[in-house]
Amino acid sequence: MSRLTEILEHNRRFVADKGYAPYQTSNLPDKKLVVISCMDTRLVELLPKAMNLKNGDANVIKVAGAMVGHPFGHVMQSVLVAVYNLGAEEVCVVGHHRCGMAATHAKTLLETMKSRGIPAETLDTLAHSGIRLEEWLAGFSDVRAEVRKSVATIRSHPLLPPGVKVHGLVADPDTGELELVESGD
Repeated sequence: MSRLTEILEHNRRFVADKGYAPYQTSNLPDKKLVVISCMDTRLVELLPKAMNLKNGDANVIKVAGAMVGHPFGHVMQSVLVAVYNLGAEEVCVVGHHRCGMAATHAKTLLETMKSRGIPAETLDTLAHSGIRLEEWLAGFSDVRAEVRKSVATIRSHPLLPPGVKVHGLVADPDTGELELVESGD
């Protein structure tokens, strides 16, 4: 049985048994909060519990390394939608220790892509088109510095209205302990 078949079978039972009922809420974040966190599997349930968040409290954006890599990319677009359309007033960028992005090296990733069937010609074409794959795929070495960088990108955005607080935190993926790196207060 494929993973998709398993998911769909579970979903049929979930809906039939009204398993969704405890999670029903509005699309507006009750705590007027946006959380940008890493997609790391250890944080899926731990981070909301560590931050005292339940379903409906916050808009959560999951992205590798909790990185806001481009001021006009999709992560920043989501932040602006949450602020303007959903009433969010605060943003928390939450990186974490022992993040996979800290161990990501663009050259290694590119070699893995080739070994998984991406032709070298494709990579060359992208490079000649001005796409800097080694920059785009680069990880980071200092999670605190990366959180500060993402916070600065959000704070300095020309479309972010005054008064939106932007904070930066680093979480321990084992305990959920949060370290304040940047306060927006």
